Amino acid sequence: MATTTNKPVILAVDDDAPVLRAVERDLRSRYGKEYRIVAATSGAEALEAVRQLTVRGGAIGLFVVDQRMPGMTGIEFLAQAIELQPDAKRVLLTAYADTDVAIKAINSIRLDQYILKPWDPPEEKLYPVLDDLLSDWVADFRPPFEGLRLLARRWSPRGHDIRDYLTRNQVPYAWLDPEADEEGRRLAISLMETVDGQGTAATVAVTAGEAQATSPEELAIPIILFPDGSVLRDPTNLQIAEKVGLQVRAALPFYDLAIVGGGPSGLAAAVYGASEGLKTVLIEREAPGGQAGTTSRIENYLGFPAGLSGGDLARRGLAQARRLGAEILSPLEVVGIRRDDPYRVVTLGDGSEISCQAVVVATGVSYRQLEIPNAARLAGAGIYYGAATTEAILYRELDVAVVGGGNSAGQAAVYLSRFANNVKVLIRGPDLTATMSQYLIEQMAALPNVEVRPYVQVAGVDGEHQLERATLETIPGGEREELELAALFVFIGQTPRTDWLEAAVMRDKAGFVLSGREVLDEGKAPPGWGTDREPFLLEASVPGVFVAGDVRYRSVKRIASAVGEGSMAVQFVHQYLATL
Repeated sequence: MATTTNKPVILAVDDDAPVLRAVERDLRSRYGKEYRIVAATSGAEALEAVRQLTVRGGAIGLFVVDQRMPGMTGIEFLAQAIELQPDAKRVLLTAYADTDVAIKAINSIRLDQYILKPWDPPEEKLYPVLDDLLSDWVADFRPPFEGLRLLARRWSPRGHDIRDYLTRNQVPYAWLDPEADEEGRRLAISLMETVDGQGTAATVAVTAGEAQATSPEELAIPIILFPDGSVLRDPTNLQIAEKVGLQVRAALPFYDLAIVGGGPSGLAAAVYGASEGLKTVLIEREAPGGQAGTTSRIENYLGFPAGLSGGDLARRGLAQARRLGAEILSPLEVVGIRRDDPYRVVTLGDGSEISCQAVVVATGVSYRQLEIPNAARLAGAGIYYGAATTEAILYRELDVAVVGGGNSAGQAAVYLSRFANNVKVLIRGPDLTATMSQYLIEQMAALPNVEVRPYVQVAGVDGEHQLERATLETIPGGEREELELAALFVFIGQTPRTDWLEAAVMRDKAGFVLSGREVLDEGKAPPGWGTDREPFLLEASVPGVFVAGDVRYRSVKRIASAVGEGSMAVQFVHQYLATL
């Protein structure tokens, strides 16, 4: 029998206390090592136990239920309980007068067996029957997933966001669609959740009929069920992080180095800062790895001849930074930075502050959104921004498109080709040679289900509940073509994540942070510089604030260069600290 941390359950139900004790005793004597024996004194109490076990992902192998109970008969209980645990074997305890009722239940609720009271001796009248039933159940038993379970409709945008967040943070989970999955349907039947102002979940059992009447809007609200049985309805990423044990609060009031952003440059800065004795904290608003963390395959990163995924790179970097002593806070958003000489103060979204000697800004860039009608409405419901690794498996044997001609777009197209029927790569230019690495161009050319469409842009998207079609427009002619598509993966443009900086440091018109001699005006230091020296190479217009990676003005948009800049920034931090 497959083992699981939580033993499968045998549930006994009888309103007669002495009989229930006898049932428990006999069941525990024979089956207590392999099963957890649970007893209930009424059908209502038993249904609550079944619901709680179902929410926790527990499995019931056998029901042993008395027929004559006030308020709810054994058959009435089993009719509801098997909606939640359809694979459990069913045994009815009956008096001689109930034999006809029990026989009818074999058809009505697929009753497996009925046993007349009393069953003494159990070695002859109880155990042989139960042994056979449990043997059959074990043969088909598959241990339930014991981790976090997400209950969300396929086309729920927030459901997509949570899947992406869990995937990128390497939190194992099982995703259940209440409209398509049998287990998801059972969970929708078993409970509806209401959440109070403190985020505490209270569960209310409902009947199958009530669940069928649940509105599409209700089903669209994602629900997370945790292994301890607790439930969060439409949780924030911060609530999820707290529940799964991610660090969301700084352990110290002051650090030598605060790093904003957990992409390759931020992780590299954390590794080098912590390894060189600096009290280091990294603050990430989504998930470590940044844009690189969403990449399905990186094949040109030094030292990995067989390539590695962005998720693997992020996981390795994160583990290395933690091992060396860096604190990782996620998901927390930095909303401001101010100069409070000789310190720098980082302000978080909840209003709290972290003081430090120096700051490295490594917030990276995000993909530009499609600015066409219906794009915002269908985001997360067929239109995705850099989420190919999370959503690809949902589009098996379907037609999809990738918008963009950079390496991220190429890596997404190659990965999607493993699942989709056809992948169209839509680019505005004549070819990919100016924007994509040659190895990716060659990989795509060798894939029969990947097609590059040059000189086109997406002019429109449409669909009632999810993306169904896209309108392509030729460049420069303007001819239009309607394309049936199940998904659109967008990798266009780069928008620096620097709105939170406002006027704190100098940026170019696009928002990229200036550094080094770029902040000088005809050789003169920027206003308020306050020191005789020129800025260090990666130092912004405020002393002690450094910038690394894609967010830096004129940076090389490659993972290796981002890692290099992150490590370089720490060397300049040391030089800056030496001047204090």
